[in-house]
Amino acid sequence: MLRWGRALRPRRGGQPRRGGSPLPGVAPGRPLRTAAPLSSDFFRELGQVLSRMGQTLKDQVPSLGDGSGGWTPPGTPPGPRPPDEADVVVVGGGVVGWSVAYWLKALENQRHGMRVLVVERDPTYSQASTVLSVGGIRQQFSLPENIRMSRFSASFLRNINDYLGVPNEPPVDIQFQPSGYLFLASSKRAAGLEAAVRLQREEGAKVVLLSPTQLKEKFPWINTEDVAVASYGLEDEGWFDPWTLLNAFRRKAMSLGVQTCPGEVRGFVTSSDDPTLATARIRYVHIHKPDSLEYQPVACAIVINAAGAWAGKLLEAKGLPGGLCQHPLPIQPRKRYVYTWHCPDGPGFSCPFLVDTTGVYFRREGIAGNYLGGTSPPEEEEPDTSDLSVDHDYFQEQVWPPLARRVPAFESLRPRASWAGYYDYNSFDRNPVLGRHPSLENMFLAAGFSGHGLQHSPAAGRAVAELILGGRYETLDLQRLGWERLLEGEPLEEDGVV
Repeated sequence: MLRWGRALRPRRGGQPRRGGSPLPGVAPGRPLRTAAPLSSDFFRELGQVLSRMGQTLKDQVPSLGDGSGGWTPPGTPPGPRPPDEADVVVVGGGVVGWSVAYWLKALENQRHGMRVLVVERDPTYSQASTVLSVGGIRQQFSLPENIRMSRFSASFLRNINDYLGVPNEPPVDIQFQPSGYLFLASSKRAAGLEAAVRLQREEGAKVVLLSPTQLKEKFPWINTEDVAVASYGLEDEGWFDPWTLLNAFRRKAMSLGVQTCPGEVRGFVTSSDDPTLATARIRYVHIHKPDSLEYQPVACAIVINAAGAWAGKLLEAKGLPGGLCQHPLPIQPRKRYVYTWHCPDGPGFSCPFLVDTTGVYFRREGIAGNYLGGTSPPEEEEPDTSDLSVDHDYFQEQVWPPLARRVPAFESLRPRASWAGYYDYNSFDRNPVLGRHPSLENMFLAAGFSGHGLQHSPAAGRAVAELILGGRYETLDLQRLGWERLLEGEPLEEDGVV
């Protein structure tokens, strides 16, 4: 069994009257004086004393990571205070939320126009789905909308500095690794994979099908037993650094005037609390500050639900009439484990992002014989989502055996580290819900990507921004991904969820 390792301004009232008599009580021709001038040496010495005191305090107060004083009076909530009002409040400061905020300002093309506020409950991003993902991007999906979003995002990432570059700041480098995705299919799923590849090609993706013989020739380290066919992405597929993309969206959006504040939206005030009404508008959001009972009501015109795995829970917040949310949003957190290991005799630099017939996946991590991977469990074996603890036995029992069977060199791998993150899982059809809420007139949704939010964030953010600013999709037609399919009970099944 494997073992796991771990200046005061002068008042203007004292000026002489122009063309008139002098001020009362002042002899003509004499200047007005209120006191004898003080010595400038006094102020110089006072400034020096105050400067020394300030330095002493700075040296004694606990310091933040950036070197500035980190002390705040007890009871003072950290971070900037929310404004009293905003035109748009984006709930969720992950990569999707910041993408929407960026595109709103970029497409508006007006420096001091729309006031956009991004609210993020975890400003450290320690539990953010974005930064805990494995950073993949691919065109190999079975739904046309997903393929089109991937193709748009690939073009965006290829020219990222044209979009997210900030003057006088270093260029954005997402450290893209163009190694492609490799999907393996058994005879049972071969027809479905071939159909998906035909659709991907129709949409312009460069994907090839490989027979077992061709697969072995290209990747000699693979055991092709039980593989009937494989599909391999030749272009615009691979992986990149998630944190860099998130930070690039955030930095550019803030340079365009977007505001942000830490906090959690836990309540709303709507135009009516009458449950018999079919629609209502949100007038205020209540932003609760971190580690505080205090909250700030923020007046707004539009709310964007980009709360990721907690998008469904947001619609259960106080102040929303029950009748307007009688159809729950089927998005909830699903925990996924990611494991890393070292294998000096592994696939090496030619390693793609491989998805096995069993659903287990892995990819190269750097060039020093390190890899990462995992798998999604069956529905009945979903792990507890109350925290992000990792089940190490799951690797030994569910992940390692398929890995060792597919790549014989992995029989002697050495586990190194692990972490867990959340999928914003749409249990209805594992596809995002985009667009306007059917009952809350000024709420728009951008959630439920089920593991594909990072790679689809550039496209989804633009689409939602276009819908808000112009009332319709322009770049990509994503109407089918709206709430209507939930109400009508017509899922859009995606077979390429990893």
